[in-house]
Amino acid sequence: MKKNQPDNRDLIYVHVNERDQYVISCGIEFFEFAKSLSDSLNHLLLLKHNFDEGEFNRHTLHSFVPEDRIGKLIDEDVNSYGDFCWIDFEETEGLNVLTGQEIAEILYLGHIKHHLKLPFYNQLGNRFAYLAHDDGWFNKTYYRNLNDFYRMLGHVVSGKLGVLKPEKTVLGIKKKRAYPTVGKEILKSLSAALKEGAVFSFKNITQNRSRIEIPIWVIGDFSNMDDMYDEFQQAKKNRCDGKLVFDKKLKEWILSAE
Repeated sequence: MKKNQPDNRDLIYVHVNERDQYVISCGIEFFEFAKSLSDSLNHLLLLKHNFDEGEFNRHTLHSFVPEDRIGKLIDEDVNSYGDFCWIDFEETEGLNVLTGQEIAEILYLGHIKHHLKLPFYNQLGNRFAYLAHDDGWFNKTYYRNLNDFYRMLGHVVSGKLGVLKPEKTVLGIKKKRAYPTVGKEILKSLSAALKEGAVFSFKNITQNRSRIEIPIWVIGDFSNMDDMYDEFQQAKKNRCDGKLVFDKKLKEWILSAE
């Protein structure tokens, strides 16, 4: 996050484009994405990056991160890279059989952050194409299966809540609290709002003895996150459009419509 940017850790903005199978987001960082979907990531072909510990593929003339080094990439400050873009793949041999046309499409994808054709290649078996600028500020991610997006979002929401609403020990020391993952079916029931473009605001959380409420505002479709943030500053002056609620007694998530 750059110095002139607001603190995007206080919110998650999501706009889902089901037709073209991508999600534009603000407030979700690579380490959160990767840890949420660790069971679905193999190797990563790096299109835009500053990572020094990858390997070089002579056919594509790009570096890649083997699966056993993804942990090192997670520990990197990828936000400082500026552009950070990659496509996952299953086997190194898949890189070596990409056609010139496919390599050109992938180069275009990393450069323009938009597809010439949907960026899913049988040779690679890729599930994602991850395109970020100032990672966590502007992210555009293509999903072969949008269920992966909802699964990831459920992990990230509960993870952020654990950091922002820690519990105190008997000595008064704050420690991260573990909340259950938000079920993807609950989040999929918000799909109409997410297709319009919606913000989950962690700064505006309210809670009492029985529940924690994360307010949601529907604000529209943005590709410029400065414009999105300005719109949200106006929208939050009004009543929210709904709430994602954690019931402390039942230890489960529910939706509440305003």
